[in-house]
Amino acid sequence: MSHVEMPFHTGELKAQQRAGAGNVAEWAAPYIRDHMPDQHRTFYQDQPFLVAASSDADGHIWTTIIEGQDGFIQSPDAQTLLLNAELSRHDPLAQSLSEHADIGVVGIELATRRRNRLSGRAKKTAQGLEVKIRQSFGNCPQYISARDWWRAPQNNEGAPHHTPHLNADQIARIAVADTLFIGSGQRGAQEHASNGFDASHRGGAPGFTRVVGPSHLRIPDYSGNNFFNTIGNILKNPKIGLLFVDFATGGLLHVTGRAKIDWSPDDTWGSDVLRIIDVRIDQVIDRPSALTLRWSEQPEQARQLMVTQKVDEAADITSFYLSTTDQDPLPPFKAGQHLPISVAIPSTGAKLRRTYSLSGKSGADQFRISVKREPNGLVSRHLHDVITVGDILEARLPSGDFIAPEGTTPLVLVSAGVGLTPMLSMLHDATNHATARPVWFVHGTRNGQHHALRQEVDRLITKAPQATKQIFYSAPSPLDQQGRDFDIKGRITAKHLLALNTGPQADYMLCGPVEFISKLTSDLKSAGIAEKHIHFETF
Repeated sequence: MSHVEMPFHTGELKAQQRAGAGNVAEWAAPYIRDHMPDQHRTFYQDQPFLVAASSDADGHIWTTIIEGQDGFIQSPDAQTLLLNAELSRHDPLAQSLSEHADIGVVGIELATRRRNRLSGRAKKTAQGLEVKIRQSFGNCPQYISARDWWRAPQNNEGAPHHTPHLNADQIARIAVADTLFIGSGQRGAQEHASNGFDASHRGGAPGFTRVVGPSHLRIPDYSGNNFFNTIGNILKNPKIGLLFVDFATGGLLHVTGRAKIDWSPDDTWGSDVLRIIDVRIDQVIDRPSALTLRWSEQPEQARQLMVTQKVDEAADITSFYLSTTDQDPLPPFKAGQHLPISVAIPSTGAKLRRTYSLSGKSGADQFRISVKREPNGLVSRHLHDVITVGDILEARLPSGDFIAPEGTTPLVLVSAGVGLTPMLSMLHDATNHATARPVWFVHGTRNGQHHALRQEVDRLITKAPQATKQIFYSAPSPLDQQGRDFDIKGRITAKHLLALNTGPQADYMLCGPVEFISKLTSDLKSAGIAEKHIHFETF
């Protein structure tokens, strides 16, 4: 396999196997590229900061923030980022990044909860840094706490404080933090695309990181993309770097140490915590007001929405209709966007934040989210089992950029399971406009019991002559076979999509499990579909 085809090192493969994630390498290649797609290049160029991880001359791994003025990041080509910025002399990575050094980067937009990650090689330039990409991929926004940002009038960085462990003030800050960044890395015997560093985000309810003692932290690890970049790196090299940000003052708390993985956390962590990253601290650097950037506690005031209907849509999917509790109308949203909500879970003593795709029509007097009940999902189980009509949920403005391109070119909406939720919203949008744009709604599910919102899809397709649907059941029951509420037995493949004869300019919108998206993306590209016409979102 090439570097792109086998993007994982032995530590990551071991972690995937230990977690029971299956053969991730078989489907992950399209997600881990040796270049940045155009949308990632645009994303990075719009950011006021990047989070970076690397090591110092003594081999300690540190994580930091590189900030700059508007437009300080440029991408002259798909494998290069240019940063017009200088690191402070107090930054633990200032020296190593001024030379040739491996680097891991996560670009994160806290206001909209978008993020992308990359690794590569950094070198000093006359303007700042050049980063050559080795690996690049997107990330899920589920545990990101949203915040708006602004700049302080000037940078008044204080003197750094170096200590071998945490003091009482630092412990107090970590005890209320809802965000941290973690850096890890390894290098194999031979040059490989997976060598180098990774920078990653971790988030949760305030205090999700537990302080066991001045030199001991425990960080929960939740379900994710199953790549296990951080966990895999730790299995090969226990050195890590943590970064806690004081969003109100721009202060940075850098921690470097060694980590091990606890694969069997006790019951006090809750069922959604699958592993623990157990950290022993070696050094701490506390940098007051290190940044000019400041962030709000939240991007906007949360709005209270009442559950006005709760509708069972399928065996494991329930829709929640949400209306305002005041006279102000709901804001419009773009089809494909998601709704950030906060749910108070009594067993945790905290509000947990999640995002769910809006499944209804924009401009209606109610929002609708259609949620799958996940066996280990604290919030989805609470919604299904506890929340009822009349209850109040907190929500913020709809956000997200998984939006169908405008135009008249054919639109192919492809989903599996609960991935149909943004697609149904797009189908509403596509069929409620006086347009001749051809639309195909292609959906796959297990059987009739798991086929959600079918009648609504049928109504929309029936009233729109330019719209067509194709339904796949992977395991139809005998009753399904009699009723024939599906078109094809089996799973959706690129061959099925190409057989629609939509032409080379069709835009494919894909939503579903990572394996589903990866296989379709890879096979569509192999068949000659340009990357710019393939858009996806995973869950």
